[in-house]
Amino acid sequence: MARSKEFEENVVLDKAMKLFWEQGYEKSSMTDLVEHMGIHRRSLYDTFGDKHTLFLKAMDRFSDKVNAELTLQVKRSKTATEALQFILGSMIYGEEDSPSGCLMVNSAVELAMRDADVDSKLSESFTLSEQLFKDIILWGQQNGEFNSDCNANELAEHLHAVCVGLRVMTRTSMPKEKLNRIASFSIKLLDK
Repeated sequence: MARSKEFEENVVLDKAMKLFWEQGYEKSSMTDLVEHMGIHRRSLYDTFGDKHTLFLKAMDRFSDKVNAELTLQVKRSKTATEALQFILGSMIYGEEDSPSGCLMVNSAVELAMRDADVDSKLSESFTLSEQLFKDIILWGQQNGEFNSDCNANELAEHLHAVCVGLRVMTRTSMPKEKLNRIASFSIKLLDK
């Protein structure tokens, strides 16, 4: 008879996600993961498979959580400008108890060129981000906040690239004031 699990999968997956986010894939050993997740090595393998599979699941979990939060905040925003300010601000400041940067961006830098599975997940995630930006830009163009002369797809690609850059720079000693200026200028470029 199989033993029942003594842990909640999403809780321990969140712990693995945070470790990968903070240390990266290569630096996070199986011993680190077992200790950080608070489960037995056998339970880790039985539930999540090998380290690579666990990492891919952690990427999915991160993407789902971030997309849900951003979508919710965009829906709560009164204007397209406010929605963009929230998103860009969240790229700079993140959550209080989270590592700096972004698991997806960190993984792109560390693994995308040599891991097709990771690259595929990143492509999906980045496409969703660009679509969110496009939706916000179209909203702003339709209500007269943003210049309608520019192509919404191209603007979305540009804003996504800015966000990726901001996420990378948050892992450095770059002053937040500079990052805020970059974010503000990026929104200002959309103005009429």
